[in-house]
Amino acid sequence: MIQEKGSISIHTENIFPIIKKFLYSDNEIFLRELVSNAVDATQKLKRLSSLGQYGGEVGDLQVAVAFDADKKTITITDNGLGMTAEEIKKYINQIAFSGATEFVEKFKDAKDANEIIGKFGLGFYSAFMVSDNVEINTLSYQEGAEPARWICDGSTTFEITEGTRTTRGTEITLHINAESEEFLDKNKLETILEKYFKFIPVPVKFGTKSESIEDGEDEEGKAKYTSVEVDNIINSGTPVWTKAPADLTDEDYLNFYKELYPYSEDPLFWIHLNVDYPFNLTGVLYFPKLKKDFEIQRNKIKLYSRQVFITDEVKDIVPEFLMMLHGVIDSPDIPLNVSRSFLQADGNVKKINSYITKKVGEKLAELFKKDRKAYETKWEDIGLFVKYGMVSEEKFYDKAKDFALLTNTQKEYFTLDEYRTKVEGAQTDKDGNVIYIYTVDPAKQDAFIQSAHKKDYDVLLMDSPIDSHFVSQLEQKLDKTQLKRVDSGVADKLIDKGEKMEHVLSEDQTKKVKEVFEKAINKPVYQVEIDALSPDEMPVTVTMDEFMRRMKDMAAMGGGMSFYGNMPDSYKVAINGNHKLVTRIANSTDEAEQTQLAKQAFDLALLSQGMLTGASLTEFVNRSVSLI
Repeated sequence: MIQEKGSISIHTENIFPIIKKFLYSDNEIFLRELVSNAVDATQKLKRLSSLGQYGGEVGDLQVAVAFDADKKTITITDNGLGMTAEEIKKYINQIAFSGATEFVEKFKDAKDANEIIGKFGLGFYSAFMVSDNVEINTLSYQEGAEPARWICDGSTTFEITEGTRTTRGTEITLHINAESEEFLDKNKLETILEKYFKFIPVPVKFGTKSESIEDGEDEEGKAKYTSVEVDNIINSGTPVWTKAPADLTDEDYLNFYKELYPYSEDPLFWIHLNVDYPFNLTGVLYFPKLKKDFEIQRNKIKLYSRQVFITDEVKDIVPEFLMMLHGVIDSPDIPLNVSRSFLQADGNVKKINSYITKKVGEKLAELFKKDRKAYETKWEDIGLFVKYGMVSEEKFYDKAKDFALLTNTQKEYFTLDEYRTKVEGAQTDKDGNVIYIYTVDPAKQDAFIQSAHKKDYDVLLMDSPIDSHFVSQLEQKLDKTQLKRVDSGVADKLIDKGEKMEHVLSEDQTKKVKEVFEKAINKPVYQVEIDALSPDEMPVTVTMDEFMRRMKDMAAMGGGMSFYGNMPDSYKVAINGNHKLVTRIANSTDEAEQTQLAKQAFDLALLSQGMLTGASLTEFVNRSVSLI
């Protein structure tokens, strides 16, 4: 009979309280750790059998999780390798790290539980976050091995005695403490198990514990083996990312997507990741239909390690611009007990990040070359990824410049090179700069777009959340190219071709008209200027300087331009000196009529941009009725 008492080799009494403190905020980790260990035990046995190092019957490998609310226990059972008493001493009692005092000091202020258990392999001891004591009953697969039982109450003392198992494998029983009785709830346990183990390769049975070792002896006088009344098998079939792409159909990929995201529309397309050198990585990444929903789509990629769920915060593994993708990444080269701080220091993470960027670039280039029309129909959704990537990563810009598309208000699509060829004839200024004109809101800026079209200018559509940054990047990357928003100036002034126009007003009339409008508007944010424009243009146009508008847009998007975001708006009011209405105001001797006409013309300019609201809009309506 085995009987031994001793101290766990950690050299300090402080270790358990410290681990408990850190794991308190994320104490469901215990179930992930213990079930993962059980799964590993079954997989290692399977591997030994395949290598001819275990000649016994493997049988149906499985893991069972059971709870007994009355006895306040949770039991994790497997029929894997099992352990001998010596192996318990080696793997359980001797926590493999040196300098425990240094450890205690270093991590006393740590905030992330994973940082601790991940760094020092303390996964098994996460059981003490929820338990008053923990018991192991195990029988090794080795021929002639004797069962062993280990028990510990969370202090540094333990006891090993002869065990009661009669079949190969390990049973871990947690005696749940008063603070953690929430884990004795069937729905909570089932939710945690489904979260972490939905896709593991070994069946995980879950249910209530119907018998326990203390319930008596069987017919041969041996202690009864725990049985579980199975309410549910947690995991589903083999997930698609573990299969070869050649063995999968589109329907397989779509069904898996629906399993991951039950209420989502079908994705646009997907990328199957599969690499085994210089790191091991599998997975499937889906491109969802974004509908310009920049934020709500994030954090939908799930990270797994050997099919065990780790986290859905993958910002260090997946490039920032691809955080809107959906799907799964699985890599055993990322440690199971993973924390964000640990990820940043892991060399494989940077390699995986670069690999994913490369694969996405290759997939998009392939789609563009294979079927451009189909690619164009997806551009409204793809474009957000591509532009974000071009703005945020230099290497991705170099790849994407050949398949990035610009769209105009006629819904025509052009590559960067194609678009320059299209517009350089009509839209080159006197200094040789090609001017790209764009709109962020075609409906609101329709009057300006129509004015641009009258001059045979093309207008690009730049209405995605990332376009305020993308516009600036294009100016930096494209040689002798400037971008101007269609309402940043009147059409005649958007492209300076060195042509001088004169208006019909005399010097005195010009001064008079300016004073009339300044008095009628009476707001310092509006700067009045008399311009020589085409008689066909509006009598008054309100615009904001391109630079100032862009800086404010970028500030609103969090582009580090907060200084501009806090500045008051400033607008230019362009009075068309060649318009008949302006001539009428200049020739009028009735001051009331001058003011009324000036206010009406100014309000029409505001109205055309959706800038006339509230009391000012009511006043305009009443004035219009009066004029009629």
